[in-house]
Amino acid sequence: MQLILFLGASAFLLVLGYRFMGRKLMQVAGLDQPAEAAVPTPAHVQRDGRDYEPARWSWLLPQHFSAIAAAGPIVGPILAGSWFGWLPAWLWIIAGSIFVGGVHDFFTLVASVKHRGQSIAEVVRQHMNRRSHLLFLAFVWVSLGYVIVAFADVTAGAFTQAGVAGQAEAPGPAVATSSLLYLGLAVVMGWLMRKRGWTQQRAQWVFLPLVGLAIAAGPLFPLDLAAFLPAGVPAATAWNVALLGYCFVAALMPMWLLMQPRGALGGYFLYVIIVAGVVGIIVGGLGGDLTLAAPAVTAAGWFTPTAGAAGGVPLPPLFPILFITIACGACSGFHAIVASGTTSKQLDRAVDARPVAYGGMLLEAFFACISLAAVMIMAQPTGRPDVVFANGVALFLHHASFGLVPVAIAHGFALLCFATFIFDTLDACTRLARYVLMELLGWVGTGKAVLATGMTLVGPLVLALLPATTVNGQTIPLWRVFWGLFGASNQLLAALTLIGLTMWLWRRGRQTWFTLGPAILMCIVSVWSLGLMLQTHLARLAAATPEKPVATVHQVEGGVALLLVSLALWLIAEALILARGLPNGGGAGRAGPAAQPA
Repeated sequence: MQLILFLGASAFLLVLGYRFMGRKLMQVAGLDQPAEAAVPTPAHVQRDGRDYEPARWSWLLPQHFSAIAAAGPIVGPILAGSWFGWLPAWLWIIAGSIFVGGVHDFFTLVASVKHRGQSIAEVVRQHMNRRSHLLFLAFVWVSLGYVIVAFADVTAGAFTQAGVAGQAEAPGPAVATSSLLYLGLAVVMGWLMRKRGWTQQRAQWVFLPLVGLAIAAGPLFPLDLAAFLPAGVPAATAWNVALLGYCFVAALMPMWLLMQPRGALGGYFLYVIIVAGVVGIIVGGLGGDLTLAAPAVTAAGWFTPTAGAAGGVPLPPLFPILFITIACGACSGFHAIVASGTTSKQLDRAVDARPVAYGGMLLEAFFACISLAAVMIMAQPTGRPDVVFANGVALFLHHASFGLVPVAIAHGFALLCFATFIFDTLDACTRLARYVLMELLGWVGTGKAVLATGMTLVGPLVLALLPATTVNGQTIPLWRVFWGLFGASNQLLAALTLIGLTMWLWRRGRQTWFTLGPAILMCIVSVWSLGLMLQTHLARLAAATPEKPVATVHQVEGGVALLLVSLALWLIAEALILARGLPNGGGAGRAGPAAQPA
C-alpha cells in the first residue's frame, strides 16, 4: 500500500505542476496571446525535409521524451536512492522537475523557436555577446563528448551482461540482437512513411508488434561478440567501438529515416514501462507481493563522504551530490541541447511547447519515480543500475499482466528498453555535437558535417580504448568514472542555459525570476560538485607514486573538470558584467528593455 501511495502522490503533484505552473509559463512566454501563438514555427518556414520537418505534438512528444530520457531517469534515481535513500531522491525529482527542469526545458524550446530554430548558444550570442557565445559552444561540445562516452559504455555493459542465478542464458547478447533488429525496423518504418506514404497510425500498428517479435527473437539468436574477437580483446570494448561507429552513421542520416521513427517507437517503450509500473505496483501492492523495503534515508553523510560497502568505494555526501546524480529526472542541461537542436526544428505550433517540453519533463520525472520504485522494493539496493531497473520492471510487468508474462521474458524486455533509451540519446547527442561544432567553426555543407561528426567521436573513441580503472581492488566501469562529471557539468550547463534565458526574458520585457532562481541554485550545486572532484583529483596526484601513477581515465576526468569550471566561471562573469550595463540592471521580475526582434 505504501508504494501505491508513493506513486499516487507523485502523479498528483506532477499533474498539479503541469496545470498551474505550465499555465503560468505560457503567460510569461506570451503564448496565451492568439497573435503570438499563431506565428509560424521554423518547422514550416524553413522546412527542408532533413533537419526542419513539422510533426504533431502527439508524434513529437514520444520522440522528444525518448531523446531527453535515455538512461538519465534510470541510472540517476537508482544511484541516488541506493546512496541516500528514496525520500531525498523523490523530493528532488518532484520539486526539481516542476520548478527547475520543466521551466528550463519550456523556455529553451520557446526561445529557440523564436530564433528560427537555432541552438540555445545562438540565443546566448544575440542576448549576451560573441565571447559568451563561443564559451557556451565550447562548454556544450566538451560536455557532449563525455555524455557519448558514458552512455556508450552503459550500453556496451548491457550487451555483455552475464547471466544470473535462475537464468539459462546470459541476457546481454540477447538484448544486443533485439536492439539491432529494433534499429533496422525503425529505418524500414521511416522509409515506408516517407517513400510509400504510410500514415503514422498504420506504421505504428504494424511495427510495434514487430518490435515485440524482435524482443522474442533476441534470446533465440543471441549476438555474443566475444565469440568473434581475438583472445584478450574485451567484448565491452568492441561494443564501445561499434556503438561509436553507429553514432557516426546515424548522426548523418536524415531525421525522417531513423531519428523520427525510432524516437516514436522508443517513446512507446517508455509508455509501456510507465503503464506497467503503475498497474504492477497497484496489483502487487494490493496483493502484498510488492512492499516498501528500502530505507527512506540512509546513513550517508550530508556534507562528507562515508565508508562504502564491501567493495571499499566510499559513498559521496548528500549535498551537493544528490542534485547532480539525479540529473535528467529533475533538471538537465542536455535537454536544452535537444529542445533547441532537434525539437524546435519539428515543433508544429508554438503552443505545443507546453505538452512537448514542460509536459515531457514532468513525464520524465514520473518515469524517474518508477525507477526509484525499483529501488524501494529492495532491502539492500546495490549493483548495476541497469540490473536493478530490469529486475524491478520485470516484477512490475509480471504483476501488471496478472502473472501471464514470465519474469524472465519481462526481464529481457526491460533490458531492451534500457538499451533503446540510450540509443535514442547516443546518436541524437552526436548529431547535436555536430551542430555545435559546425556553429563554433562557422562550417556549412555536407563535407564539413561529416568532418565535424568524426571530430566529435575521436575523443570518445580514445577513452573507450583505455584500460579499466580500479579503486581499492574493485574495477570501475568507464561510465561510472564519468557519471559524476556528467551530472555536474550537465547541471552546470542547465545553469548557464538558465542565465542565457534570463537575459532573453529581460530583453523581451518578461518576468525573469522563473529562470533566475533556478539558475542560482544550479550554479551553486554544480560548481560545488566540480570543486569536490578537483579536490579528489588533487588528492590522487598527491598520493601517486612512480609505481602507482594516477590512471589516465582519472587524469582526463580531472582535466575536463578543471576546463569546465574555468569556462563556466568565465561565462558567469560575462553575464554579470553585461547585466550591470543594462538599464535597471539585474532586477529580477521587472520589465527590462524592449524586446529585440527574434
